[in-house]
Amino acid sequence: MQTVETLNEGLKRAYTLTITAADIDAKVDAEVKRVAPTVKMPGFRPGKVPANLIRKMHGEALSQDALNSSIQDGIQTLIAEQKLRPATAPQVSLEGDYAPGKDAAVTVSLEVLPDVPAPAIDDIKLERLTVPADEAVVDQQLEQLASNNKRHNDAEEGHEAATGDLVVMDFVGKVDGVAFDGGTGEGMAIEIGSGRLIPGFEDQLVGVKKGDEKTINVTFPDDYQAENLKGKAATFDLKITDVKVPAEGGPDDEFAKSLGLESLEQLRGLIKGQVEQELNGLTRTHMKRKLLDQLAAGHDFDVPPSMVEAEFDQIWAQLQHEAGHEADPEAARAELEAERDDYRQIAVRRVRLGLLLSEIGQKNGIEVSQQEMQRLIMQAAQQYGPEDRQRFIQYVQQEPMAAAQLRAPLYEDKVVDFLFGKAEITDREVTREELEAAIESEEGAVPHVHGPDCNHDHEHDHAKPVKKAAKAKPAAEASAEGEAATDAEAPKKKAPAKKAPAKKAEAAPAETADAAADAAEGEAAPAPAKKPRAKKKVETEASEG
Repeated sequence: MQTVETLNEGLKRAYTLTITAADIDAKVDAEVKRVAPTVKMPGFRPGKVPANLIRKMHGEALSQDALNSSIQDGIQTLIAEQKLRPATAPQVSLEGDYAPGKDAAVTVSLEVLPDVPAPAIDDIKLERLTVPADEAVVDQQLEQLASNNKRHNDAEEGHEAATGDLVVMDFVGKVDGVAFDGGTGEGMAIEIGSGRLIPGFEDQLVGVKKGDEKTINVTFPDDYQAENLKGKAATFDLKITDVKVPAEGGPDDEFAKSLGLESLEQLRGLIKGQVEQELNGLTRTHMKRKLLDQLAAGHDFDVPPSMVEAEFDQIWAQLQHEAGHEADPEAARAELEAERDDYRQIAVRRVRLGLLLSEIGQKNGIEVSQQEMQRLIMQAAQQYGPEDRQRFIQYVQQEPMAAAQLRAPLYEDKVVDFLFGKAEITDREVTREELEAAIESEEGAVPHVHGPDCNHDHEHDHAKPVKKAAKAKPAAEASAEGEAATDAEAPKKKAPAKKAPAKKAEAAPAETADAAADAAEGEAAPAPAKKPRAKKKVETEASEG
């Protein structure tokens, strides 16, 4: 094989490979010998068909396979001989009108990873802002949990329902006297005054008693989610099967037991642990950003344009999607267009940080063990039903990119923890509000690194203030929600749509690190497949890492 370099400009490379007809023909001969024992032909014993007849029967397919194999071998040889570290998969094209028996001229174009300067990690100084999980916060969340999961006792015989009471009913909804789909249910429990149902419904429950049958009149809102019911007048035939009154007292042992726990003390411990975990996450987010700021400020080198373009395209697609959910989509998109260059710079920073973090991880022997990887796979498999779980596990085991996506967040955490261990850290106690304000005042998010065999998405980088992190619910609250699960078909009030932020988005350059690792082993790294997030979201999510 002859190799001629035709382009060497920045990180771009191009070569012409000439694969001789003799090399291709040798591969055809080898393939003929390999398949000969299995070829059957009338008049010949199995395995005794002459090679020239096999060539005549399968020559075209064998030649094509031999050419493809020769090209792949040629690319791997090129990468090894030129000591290339591909940033993305090489682009390959066959020149001219190739025909069997002729030499094949192949053009190979690719971008290579830059030589990343040894990251300066010995003089990192960080401030760790900590927030104590004081008892007042725990008490507040405990009271909120109790308020959201009110207990009710059976009402006295003949009790007339009032605001705050729980009414259990069977119902049949009708429009123009005809029952409509989804308007029938049994055992729906609703607290009068909760505002969960369409306007006017709960008000007409005041005064009902257990055993009553009643027809109420309502009008569905113009913005109701079901098109066939928007603005329609309807009736609901109700049968009241039970009325319950609120139980007295706040959170106590009985309340904790109603949530499946042993005591109020155990519930307090769970809530405090969750508060501490949430605050630690915010602390880590702040430190992570400061760490990445220092890395970014101390390193400036060219990055592969194709990786930047892929990163930008993912960020831009996500932003366009979110702009479509704004109150004024066109205005949101116009705002994005005005900031397009800013988002491209975010993509550049993400890619550069990903390469830096990957370099740090590789130089310091950071890796995700097989045992850790198996745990990640099993955790991810839990989101699938039993029948699909094994199929998912096999898919991840067979697809390197899928495995890399699972491995990426853990690998990044390990690199970040390593850097935290090297840093000089000073602690300062602040309030939660001060910590959140510090996070919001910073611009950007945080990058993500994937292990030495990745190509995906991370969340670091800075550009605009973060949305205040939402407070997580206590674990017990999630399990206690939905006292009346049967009301799924009930005339619920339409939930207000969340306004999607159309602010600058930054995801993490994790895939960059993966590509670097792939290239380090002499393999062409596939183009990154990432899931970018809008910048504000990314920054909040990064706080959980």
